[in-house]
Amino acid sequence: MNRISTAGNYQSALLNLMSAQARQADAQNRLSTQKVATDLAGFGRGSESLTSMKAAQARVQGFITSGEAASARLDAQDLALTRVGDALSSAAGAIGNAIANDSGVTLMLEIDNAFRDIVGGLNTRHNGDYVFSGSRADTAAVNVATLADLAAAPDVASTFQNDQFAATSRLSEGAPTKTGILADDVGSAVFQIFRDIKAYSDDPATGPLTGTLNATQKAFLTGKLQELQSATTAVTTITAGNGSLSKQVEAMTASNTAQFNALDALVSKRTDADMAQAVTDLELAQVAIQASAQVVSGLSQVSLLNFLR
Repeated sequence: MNRISTAGNYQSALLNLMSAQARQADAQNRLSTQKVATDLAGFGRGSESLTSMKAAQARVQGFITSGEAASARLDAQDLALTRVGDALSSAAGAIGNAIANDSGVTLMLEIDNAFRDIVGGLNTRHNGDYVFSGSRADTAAVNVATLADLAAAPDVASTFQNDQFAATSRLSEGAPTKTGILADDVGSAVFQIFRDIKAYSDDPATGPLTGTLNATQKAFLTGKLQELQSATTAVTTITAGNGSLSKQVEAMTASNTAQFNALDALVSKRTDADMAQAVTDLELAQVAIQASAQVVSGLSQVSLLNFLR
């Protein structure tokens, strides 16, 4: 025959109460965190695949962050290159007007202003870094400010302080993408043209280019105008390449974002709790707790000692 003891009844009722409390705590955790579990142990055998997806998601997020930074840098480079191109057009316009009017009264002033704008463009900063300095982001790409400084320099190459390590961005699992542009690649030919004009104007045998222009001076300026037009075309090509790269980076970032969202959906499918089920489990657990508590309370009235008395 089965033996029924008061201690056994109490133990059984308390175990039921503790089990109901554990189910209630689990349901409350799912409701508060909206997750199936708060650590990998809670996902059991699915934890390995979940870890792999999380790692892939972290890599893709890194590509997205890198792409956003690269896009901002490319935008800054576009503004700077546009400024350089506009300055070259201004200088070419000044030379054209001087040749047409046989007068260089304001020519050297306009050339100097254009050169200052070019230097300003090449010394553009983004987030505190000089964008055309290569890896020397804390150093100005150009160390001269005026035509006089340019003429005083030993040569054009000495006016550039960038190194030859253009910035790159890792936007995918493949090789890094070159997103940086170097100042000397943009400005070397341009600076040489401006240096030649300044030297010609300062030479007593040929200059100055500040008054009525003679045939020899006009011929010299005509040659430099053609060189400026070629330099402007080269800068325009670099600007167009920068814009094309910007579009590519945007497309890659959009692709990475879509991949991240797909991975996020897969992770959520495995980690997000069923809120309706959690509410139901919580309510059932609360009912079970109340029932178990009533049983424990009622056991005090059904002790065998009461019958023995």
